[in-house]
Amino acid sequence: MTRDAAAMAPELSLFLGGLATLVGGSFTPRTRQWRIRMLAALATIACAAFAVAGLAGDPRSVFEGTYAVDDVTGAARILVAAGLLAVLALSESEIAAHPRESEICTMLLLGGTGVLLMAGTQDLALLVVAFLLSSIPLYGLIGVRVDRTATSPTAGSEAALKTYLLAALFGTVLMLGVAVLYGVSGGTAYADLHAAAAGGHAAGPGGAPTAAVVGGMVPVLGGLLFKAGAVPGHFWVPDASQGSSTTAAAYLTTVPKIGAVLAIARLVETLPAQDRWRLTIAVIAAVTMTLGNLAAYPQTDPRRLLGWSTVSQVGYVLVPVAVLRDSGLATPALLIYLAAYTVTNIGAFAVTAALPERRSLGDWAGLVRSRPVIAVSLVVLLLGLVGTPPTGIFVGKLGAAAAAWDGSTAWLAVVLLANTVASLFYYLRWIAPVVSGREEPAKDRSIGNERWASATVVVATVLSLLIGLGAGLLWNAFDVDFLS
Repeated sequence: MTRDAAAMAPELSLFLGGLATLVGGSFTPRTRQWRIRMLAALATIACAAFAVAGLAGDPRSVFEGTYAVDDVTGAARILVAAGLLAVLALSESEIAAHPRESEICTMLLLGGTGVLLMAGTQDLALLVVAFLLSSIPLYGLIGVRVDRTATSPTAGSEAALKTYLLAALFGTVLMLGVAVLYGVSGGTAYADLHAAAAGGHAAGPGGAPTAAVVGGMVPVLGGLLFKAGAVPGHFWVPDASQGSSTTAAAYLTTVPKIGAVLAIARLVETLPAQDRWRLTIAVIAAVTMTLGNLAAYPQTDPRRLLGWSTVSQVGYVLVPVAVLRDSGLATPALLIYLAAYTVTNIGAFAVTAALPERRSLGDWAGLVRSRPVIAVSLVVLLLGLVGTPPTGIFVGKLGAAAAAWDGSTAWLAVVLLANTVASLFYYLRWIAPVVSGREEPAKDRSIGNERWASATVVVATVLSLLIGLGAGLLWNAFDVDFLS
């Protein structure tokens, strides 16, 4: 048991850090709440350090096989820790001296713990716990009003309510699916489910009826797709991106996607008759990326545009998931895409935090003249989201398309490339006023400390480029057996 607990040191670091910030915030004066943010940052750094140290060990399962400690989990731990650190740095511009500063840090850490559990779980019961732990803090993050430039004071509350109602629906559906799968397999472990679906001992000599397995898998998959922000559970993403604080928006569009996508991959790849489920994921990926791109076209609020962009990006990320067993390119493409998307999307939201009063695309006119560093960074980040070389997402998209083609799913590669070209036009709607020579419509008024947001923009831009330029090294590091 002690060895198992040591293997989960990264998860424990975030969880205990969340408890420490919760208790410590209650006894820290409001003027000294920055100490709680520092404590949250230290817990996140400890998570990353334990994750890097854990990569040296052999892949194994802990706590009776319910949690996988392998290279994929290790990569997820590092990505989640990096994402949380970036969000904490970004949050300085919004939550410094806020009445809910310590609570926001607590919700970020506890939500991150749930995301890590989703990424490595091999048990349906733990999947339910991880889903709830990663979802409940999200409602609070979305609902806390810290954005003093919001066009509507109730936008955050409305977004939180919508997210809560959809999470309640899909969470209930997920638990219903888990109950069905438990009934047909006689256990909650993925191995039991595999044995039952394949006709093994867990369900008797005849195995589980195919209809029962499908009837349980579809609701579970629906719950995970909600968490990822994919069709059909995508409706909450653009509202939450627009109505919540930039801190919450940057978090919800990146970090939870890591755990949800990896949870989908682990669950689907555990089942026999994988071709059927891969085709399902491929169709969902194609519909998600297409719908996200089409809905992004008419948007004028940059954060709502990024929300729909997030939906389309999830569709791209699901492409290598659909061909994990058919192509050796899928796993490194998936992990590189997740890494590049996390830093790039957080950087894009950090731009809106650095210039919080620019709430429509027209407000960004002439930015290249007044804030050239921010303007250039924004252009690089938006072109990065398109998948333009030499950014990291370019490598991820190219690898995803190559994996789809190599995995005999050429039509999905064509859909991905067509959607990539189509997405360029709505990103250009934001880039065009930024680089135009027209004067700004109004001067920016300082409403807080935007220095950390500006620094996050620059760091994210550099990392996005470094991931692309160092893709060869990352590809070799991420070229692992997903179910090792």
